[in-house]
Amino acid sequence: MKGQRMSGTVAAEFTRLYGAEPHGVWAAPGRVNLIGEHTDYNDGFVMPFALPHTAVAAVARRDDGVLRLHSADVPEPVAEMSVDGLAPGSDKNWTAYPAGVVWALREAGHAVTGADIHLASTVPAGAGLSSSAALEVVVASALNDLFSLGLRGWQLARLCQRAENVYVGAPVGIMDQTAAACCEDGHALFLDTRDLSQRQIPFDLEAESLRLLVVDTQVKHSHSEGEYGKRRAGCEKGAALLGVDALRDIPYDGLDAALAQLGDEEEVRRLVRHVVTENQRVERVVELLEAGDIRAIGPVLVEGHASLRDDFRISCRELDLVVETALASGALGARMTGGGFGGSAIVLTESTDVPAVTKAVEEAFAAADLTPPRVFEAVPSAGARRLDRLTGAGSPAS
Repeated sequence: MKGQRMSGTVAAEFTRLYGAEPHGVWAAPGRVNLIGEHTDYNDGFVMPFALPHTAVAAVARRDDGVLRLHSADVPEPVAEMSVDGLAPGSDKNWTAYPAGVVWALREAGHAVTGADIHLASTVPAGAGLSSSAALEVVVASALNDLFSLGLRGWQLARLCQRAENVYVGAPVGIMDQTAAACCEDGHALFLDTRDLSQRQIPFDLEAESLRLLVVDTQVKHSHSEGEYGKRRAGCEKGAALLGVDALRDIPYDGLDAALAQLGDEEEVRRLVRHVVTENQRVERVVELLEAGDIRAIGPVLVEGHASLRDDFRISCRELDLVVETALASGALGARMTGGGFGGSAIVLTESTDVPAVTKAVEEAFAAADLTPPRVFEAVPSAGARRLDRLTGAGSPAS
């Protein structure tokens, strides 16, 4: 479901559930990270863009302290809770994501007094496409409008990150929420996660007869599981051993000296090497895109995958198979994207090669007796916005 159809369906279901029409319908997208993986919580550079796949929320404001939540994607009844009773760690269900946003807004001093919310999403969960961030940002955008909070996109992203870090307990960085809140159609977002400065970088694949495919391996992952946290803790250890605030502060031309300083801390050395080289890869991709040379980013994507596989060690058999098969079938570049341990890979290819690359990947999975992957085109799309549920038209969220 897209546009008018999805907006209207979510609004109609809200009315059925709650017995009144919503005050509005909002959307926030999933994202693909073009380059810059596991750099965001190291104060580094990232370059995501928004997908056309969105979380959509029909919402009505309440002033009685009651929060009611429902999702079309979860076979559970409406959950009801008191906004005064929201507390980190109290909810292990999917409702922790929207409830955490309400908690974070209230903790920051914003007078959110309750809401009725019905959600539906086309962002694949567990695929490394930030389904949780889309859920958080769409709720934050709706409440920002309904309670006239006046918060900007980057501020909403900060609060959503806090909701996931503290309320949900997942140690994610700022990239996913910022992408969902701030991306623009036809662009990738060059984000400095230290100061949150942004540049919208033109990324017009169609004009160059190129396509970027997302291959969802169907291998699910969860940010709240231990391996992600271990990598983050290792990066923090590396920064402490090197005497810097974050690994962002290690310049690329100072990498060899930094690695030598770490001595026999082999695991930390690997993590540091990935983060420092990945920041440099983001800067290279920005330069290439601004020069109009999209094809030249292909080898940089491949370098990024090798680093994630060998240094950060978060790839898996299925992700490696996608990358190897796509490159052997003529793709210009490919790499895993997202948190790792499953999820999705991206493939940059000529438009004319899409059928051959897609077929080759599907056949490789079949030959390996793996669950068939889901392959779709990633089109750089708009960030969070309010929808006109009568026409399907969208306008940027405040």
